[in-house]
Amino acid sequence: MSSKTLKRIAAALERLAPPPPQAPDFDATEAFVWHVEPDRLEPVPQVSGVALRLLVGVDRSRDTLLENTLQFARGLPANNALLWGARGMGKSSLVKAVHAEVQAQGLPLKLVELQREDLPSVARLLNLLRVRPERFVLFCDDLSFSHDDQHYKSLKAVLDGGIEGRPDNVIFYATSNRRHLMPRDMIENERSSAINPSEAVEEKVSLSDRFGLWLGFHACDQDQFLAMIRGYCTAFGIDIPEERLRAEAIEWQATRGARSGRVAWQFVTDLAGREGVRLTQG
Repeated sequence: MSSKTLKRIAAALERLAPPPPQAPDFDATEAFVWHVEPDRLEPVPQVSGVALRLLVGVDRSRDTLLENTLQFARGLPANNALLWGARGMGKSSLVKAVHAEVQAQGLPLKLVELQREDLPSVARLLNLLRVRPERFVLFCDDLSFSHDDQHYKSLKAVLDGGIEGRPDNVIFYATSNRRHLMPRDMIENERSSAINPSEAVEEKVSLSDRFGLWLGFHACDQDQFLAMIRGYCTAFGIDIPEERLRAEAIEWQATRGARSGRVAWQFVTDLAGREGVRLTQG
């Protein structure tokens, strides 16, 4: 094969290969979303979230995650964190609120959201962030894996870092409804059908063991549910008699068949609309 032909093949391969991701202006904003095809970090001008003080009933998880994040932002050792448990109890809101609180304390920290479907590209993202002087929280919301889903193997690159190790300026936070990130029936099927069931189960269950922090979120009781609503009403200036607020809130949660931070916020949104109040904090 001639050298001319080899050069043409090399040029064709270069055109097929995806271009290396370009670093954005990290000083322009404090949050980004990672996209692929092509690889890029998309700036987020304004992160949607609530103030840390409005998250009621998650005091222990709030304090633990905040302290861990402050340690990391100060350049000290810190753990990857898995926030797991009941839906609608503020797991993703807590991550964003903690990031905002760290920013408010004058510590530079960037938040990068990563979708579960893009986990196979995480090595490329880490290579982009590894050389940066900033510190980054990689955030994957609603993380879980189904049967024959191999994306969980890519997650190990974030948690363990492979032969290079996880970059010192990167930490990983994930939220999930599942403590072990896998459906219970999937784990039970492995136990019953695998040739080496203990090894198959250990490989999947051990994934969550790679998180240094496990923060559990559980369904709230009625007092906590009402406290959430009162906190929102105070913060947004919704003036309503206590008896009416309690009666309408209880009726709302009864129609929904659930109590959670999400249901509380949905009630406050409805209430604010009926009272003609805009949901903007003063």
